[in-house]
Amino acid sequence: MQGNWRDGNRFTLLAEARQFLPEMFKAIESARESVILELYLMESGELSHSLIDLLGEAAERGVTVLLLLDDYGAMGLETADRERLAKRGVAIRYFNPLAWQSLTRNLTRDHRKLLVIDGEVAFTGGFGAVDAFLGAWYEVAVRIEGPVVADWVRLFSKLWDSSMSRGEGDAALVRGLRVAPQEDRRMSGMLGRVVWGQGYRYQAIRRSLQAQLESAQDRVWICTPYFVPTLSLRNRLVRAARRGVDVRLLLPGVDHDHPGVRYAGQRFYGRMLRAGVRIFEFQPSFIHAKFSLADNWSAIGSCNFDHWNLQWNLEANQEVRDVRFAGEVQALFERNFRASQEVDPQRWADRPRLQRLREWLWGLVDSLLTRLR
Repeated sequence: MQGNWRDGNRFTLLAEARQFLPEMFKAIESARESVILELYLMESGELSHSLIDLLGEAAERGVTVLLLLDDYGAMGLETADRERLAKRGVAIRYFNPLAWQSLTRNLTRDHRKLLVIDGEVAFTGGFGAVDAFLGAWYEVAVRIEGPVVADWVRLFSKLWDSSMSRGEGDAALVRGLRVAPQEDRRMSGMLGRVVWGQGYRYQAIRRSLQAQLESAQDRVWICTPYFVPTLSLRNRLVRAARRGVDVRLLLPGVDHDHPGVRYAGQRFYGRMLRAGVRIFEFQPSFIHAKFSLADNWSAIGSCNFDHWNLQWNLEANQEVRDVRFAGEVQALFERNFRASQEVDPQRWADRPRLQRLREWLWGLVDSLLTRLR
């Protein structure tokens, strides 16, 4: 599912936690009416404690503070921290609480990441409230201002007030949220839209990327931490490269939080490389960012474009169609390409048998998991 393209927005690219965390914290401190926060990962630690303090201070000065957490992703949030949030006036709800009655239903998770202040400023990306984002993981976010913020608020409100979300936070709280994004005439032509997905039921995010791969004239660059693409996406990557489009993948190197996922995705390297796709493995740290660039279209958000995300998760991306912003995303890609090791096609073809065995084994696991319903 997707929102409409809206003009007059302002998008600010925020690369790395040292850029986006101070901006997000400053925005919460400035909140006058409302703070809405939706996260997949939140666990007790230094970052979450700082966030809890900020949310609590906002609630205590009369700001409506709504916190929507995925029940599984928040398992690491200690009871004491949950109680501290509630005691200070933060309304909390949990998406799809784990239950034994329906094991496959437990696979549906809210993987979206969103912060909105006063209905005027929003942030999205791949961030979470875990200490890994303080430096161990490389992440990217975008600050959003303008008419498209209203679509983010509506997306949050629909899930907060749904039967899939439970908790002591009043479901009706979202009905009083004010949305007042103003069109910035100086940003005329800076088009943006929200695109979201809900597992195999709603595939707008995947269809949007597929459309870009089919229509791109010059380049398609994709950064994803979990490269286990569907067959249809692999086919489009190959076709784009064969017709002369500059197709590049920015992927994690050996520093990975799920090495098995990396091996499962590497089994597709050979076909990509033979078609002319260039593959770069990021070296400084684990790259958890999810952003894409196709000509002057770009997208930043929560979706990893892997089987699991597209099969089960709730995802949301901010798409931007603007030459200026595309130039910033291009510069970010190029900086990260320089910090990466490009996979050499010949050396990959000559890789050891042990590497091939790992790819086969983890590929088998991936194939079995994708058959779950």
